[in-house]
Amino acid sequence: MSKVCKVSNKKANNGYSISHSHVRTKKKQNVNLQNKRIWSISKKRWLKIKVSTKIIKSLHKIKL
Repeated sequence: MSKVCKVSNKKANNGYSISHSHVRTKKKQNVNLQNKRIWSISKKRWLKIKVSTKIIKSLHKIKL
């Protein structure tokens, strides 16, 4: 299963974890994905999709 939002195509971000001594170690910041059941107006049926929490907040604007 890929860690990509199906609506906004958001993916993981690369970054650094910085310790107290300022040593940098690479880390990956994943998107906060949730499985959501959404009613599709155009297809007139329920869809199960993986979406980020930011998209869940603005689903009424998108109108799938």
